[in-house]
Amino acid sequence: MGDSSRVLLLEDDQQQRQQLRTIFEFIGYDTVILCSGGWETRIGVAPEGCLAVVVGRSSRTMDVLRQLNRQCPGLPILVNGTFDTGTLPGNLKRQVIGTLSQPLAYGQIVSVLHLAQIYRLQCRQGQVLLENSSVSLFRGLVGNSRAVRHLRALMSQVVDKDVEILVTGESGAGKAVVAHNLHCHSSRKTGLFVPVSCAAIPEDLLESELFGHEKGAFKGAIAERKGRVELAEGGTLFLDEVGSMPLAIQLKLLRVLEEKKFERIGGSVSINSNVRVMAGSRCDLEALVAQGRFREDLYYRLNLFPIEVPPLRQRPSDIPLIINDILNRMACEKRSGVRFHSSAMLSLCRYGWPGNLRELVNLVERLAVMYPMSIVGIDELPERFRVEESAGEGDAGRVSSFSGAMQSGGLGGLDELAVLPVDGMDLKQFLADLERRLIRQALDDCGNVVARAADRLRIRRTTLVEKMRKYGLNRYESADNSSSLS
Repeated sequence: MGDSSRVLLLEDDQQQRQQLRTIFEFIGYDTVILCSGGWETRIGVAPEGCLAVVVGRSSRTMDVLRQLNRQCPGLPILVNGTFDTGTLPGNLKRQVIGTLSQPLAYGQIVSVLHLAQIYRLQCRQGQVLLENSSVSLFRGLVGNSRAVRHLRALMSQVVDKDVEILVTGESGAGKAVVAHNLHCHSSRKTGLFVPVSCAAIPEDLLESELFGHEKGAFKGAIAERKGRVELAEGGTLFLDEVGSMPLAIQLKLLRVLEEKKFERIGGSVSINSNVRVMAGSRCDLEALVAQGRFREDLYYRLNLFPIEVPPLRQRPSDIPLIINDILNRMACEKRSGVRFHSSAMLSLCRYGWPGNLRELVNLVERLAVMYPMSIVGIDELPERFRVEESAGEGDAGRVSSFSGAMQSGGLGGLDELAVLPVDGMDLKQFLADLERRLIRQALDDCGNVVARAADRLRIRRTTLVEKMRKYGLNRYESADNSSSLS
């Protein structure tokens, strides 16, 4: 795990320290536990080498937070307990990425550790420079694949620059999400973000929709109407499927970009425009230019800074993380969720996703309605999502990526494990039962070969053998693999 294998706990409460240590070590993280008083003189490791630091609530909390901010600005902070981050100064507010609410839940810890990984990545790439929380810049852009990291890097380069942007990608890949995130963290964030789907509006109405019209400009124009360009004054206009725009309207849009002026339909007065234009397209605009269906001068103007959004099939390792994010949002909306068996999750990672993120969200919400609070196996998936394992190198790569995503915190749907019964629970017994089930699942997935199961669980083979004896799982050893335990 490199620098993400250790968590620093600055907690004075003994019970909280023990609970946090149990959960973190079960997930696979080493813990360094200290009291908050004088921790900096007693710590035996470099704080920067930890994934995150958990600070307990006490009379010294604010002093500890300020000290961490001065000494380790790149170390994400989690506060254990209720804490109002709204009163913190900007640089410290960015660094405190979340709180751990009581009672402690396995699922919420997995989620905040994922945010910590994103924060560390952004620090390394120099992206933690925004006034608001840097993690929120990528809200809706979940994942740690190379493609998503490259996308975030491009966004960070242009987020504070008032230039035109062309966002390309397949339908459902998240072009509007990219545009909206850029607007929300730009100097125009106090203005409106006005999206327009050029393909969804009839050609004879698109000009009026964009630029507005004067009263009596045409039959049915019974009143003056402002267009989307005017409504986006001081903000951002996002023109999705800009390739569908008629040539005559393209010329008028070019004037807005170059002269910052336009006229309403039927009007003679030029109106000044202060709007940032972003465009989205799933079509190859260069090909449309060659066919004479799109103005070349407008293309070069819009394509000042191109951003390509990768399709979901090119980042299968992000799928467990995305599913976990979808389920977290559903939980916040008080909707039932589901859990995914590893076989089902692996099948989803092999699927081609022609509908991209939109299709994935649709599937998860549908399964949550059909199997609320249940475990979804491969047999519960709709037939087209049941993708058989192939022996090709591409599939092997997807399996490897899937395993890496699961180990890095993308445990899709495990939030539902953290449902505390009304009368409480034995946390130690709960974690022991969960460990036993995961070991059994790893053995099943690996054909009862202990060495392979140990690799899958990222523990030593001898450790796994001891745990199998502890939980009485030796019966899972088949005759063919009798030598595996020797």
